[in-house]
Amino acid sequence: MDGEEAGPPKRELYALLQVSPEATDEDIRKAYRHWAQVYHPDKYQDFHMQQIATENFQRICQAYEILSDEYKRQIYDIYGMEGINSGLELGPKLNKVEELKAELERLRKRKEEEKMLAHFRPSGTILSHLSLPQFLDGDGIMRGYTITPTPPFILKFSVHLMGSSEMADVLMAMSSEVQSQLSKRTAIAIGGNLEVNENSGGGAASTVLRHQLSPVSSIEFIASAGLRALIGVQTTRNLSLHSTATIAIAKSLRDGSINLSNTWTRQLSETANGNIQLLLGPESSIAVGWQKKHEKMSASGELKIGTSSFAASAHYTHRFSSKSHGRIAGRFGSTNLEVEVGAGRKLSNFSTVRMLYTIGIQGIFWKFELHRGGQKLIIPYEKYLMDGEDLCYNICHRSMVLFTCKKASRTNSIGNLMLLSRHLNPVFATGAFVIPTSLYFLLKKFVVKPYYLQREKQKTLEKKERNSAQVQEARAAAEKAQQLLKIVANRKISRHLETNELVITKAVYGSSKALKKADESREVNNESASEVFDVTIPLNFLINDSGQLKLHEGVRKSGIMGFCDPCPGEPKLLHVEFTYGGKRFEVEVDDYAALLIPQESHRV
Repeated sequence: MDGEEAGPPKRELYALLQVSPEATDEDIRKAYRHWAQVYHPDKYQDFHMQQIATENFQRICQAYEILSDEYKRQIYDIYGMEGINSGLELGPKLNKVEELKAELERLRKRKEEEKMLAHFRPSGTILSHLSLPQFLDGDGIMRGYTITPTPPFILKFSVHLMGSSEMADVLMAMSSEVQSQLSKRTAIAIGGNLEVNENSGGGAASTVLRHQLSPVSSIEFIASAGLRALIGVQTTRNLSLHSTATIAIAKSLRDGSINLSNTWTRQLSETANGNIQLLLGPESSIAVGWQKKHEKMSASGELKIGTSSFAASAHYTHRFSSKSHGRIAGRFGSTNLEVEVGAGRKLSNFSTVRMLYTIGIQGIFWKFELHRGGQKLIIPYEKYLMDGEDLCYNICHRSMVLFTCKKASRTNSIGNLMLLSRHLNPVFATGAFVIPTSLYFLLKKFVVKPYYLQREKQKTLEKKERNSAQVQEARAAAEKAQQLLKIVANRKISRHLETNELVITKAVYGSSKALKKADESREVNNESASEVFDVTIPLNFLINDSGQLKLHEGVRKSGIMGFCDPCPGEPKLLHVEFTYGGKRFEVEVDDYAALLIPQESHRV
């Protein structure tokens, strides 16, 4: 279902038989016999109860049939019920689990290839420079030609507010690219770019052909005509499971110069990578880089030493939540010295907005970015100071890199660079940092947060309406299943009350938000009640002969007999209140977490 929360495989069949995913064949047989004693249709005379038993007994038999078969169980563990259904249709010739896995993988890859081949993947970039001082002096706010791209596109403005007009050399530049998969192993990217300034302009066209030689190696052929006309070839190979090497050679068709580059990348740990790049040519250099990324943070650093320059850069990004992050970066070199601080927020699954504050020897800047889509292409402001030829080449080169790295298929990004001052005035620099920061927190508290809370509430209501019929059906099925468990569960409750053993007094399963809200208010309203389901009966039934209740880790609880999913797509909790030895206990566990009671740590 759309919107299902991320998590381990559902493993409904294990939940249905109430066994661990690591259960032995004997454990599965015992579980089957246990459930068959309750749900076998022959045990009931009443027609209505017999219908309920028949329906649930068929589910138990299907689960036992799959989990008791070694081959089917392995396929189910990897691919779920979809794999089982596909495997059963493959015929008797595929009688080994390895053959079934290979065939399923082949079918999956074929579907992915057909989907990929059916689409072209366009992307583009527009860079524009606006100058307020020129406009106030009576000149046009932008000198150059207006270029309208075909979306999707990247739009970036450079707004010059104070200081000299040195950045007016490049008024507008445009880059556009289309990628297409020619075959299973071959892809092509065709792109072009255009740059204009006050009195002149130029452009270039480029083509990149990529071919996958083997599962561990690939080759790319690059050709560009116009400004910076060149031809080149690049090949990449996985040297080992954790190491990759790339070698590239390019020749300029204008001056005949040749550039040779070698890059070695090594995975240092599960979250860190390192790389070394050697460039030989008119501007030879060597660079060493390091990148680290995990759930809460990402960081990188690079040191580059060339024949006529050197540069060092580093950045650190911390994710405060799934939707917001902060960033600090620094760059130091023979032509640059600056510090950048900023923050960003995810507006939706496809859109992110970010504001950056930069202070350095070139001045004080604000930079606003809006990214739409899975790919981000933000060209730093210092690139605007390049001459037109280098700028077009830079755009073309970035397009090739994006293609080679197989980034997202569509790109939309809007950026606005604001030069505030070319003089490092401490008061002005402090104000430029404090004012937008304060503005952000005020807007977040009084505008953005209320808006998104209302939006999330509306989405939740719409989702409930879409799933209401399915939820009602699942609730009815679970209530019917509980009818057959009730007799045995009540018998256990009576016996355990007499001996002061484990008795589940209350158990509800459902939305974590609804359960937490009910816990705070100590009452369940009608809205919260629709998002939870009472599972007291099935949990009392599941208490074993040793007087313990055990739910296995990695098994989604909505699949347990007598349970249902009252809020599809939302995080869920299981809340249990129980008595043992005349004392009260209480515990809450996540949907996929294990539960073993009674435990002294759960005592109220």
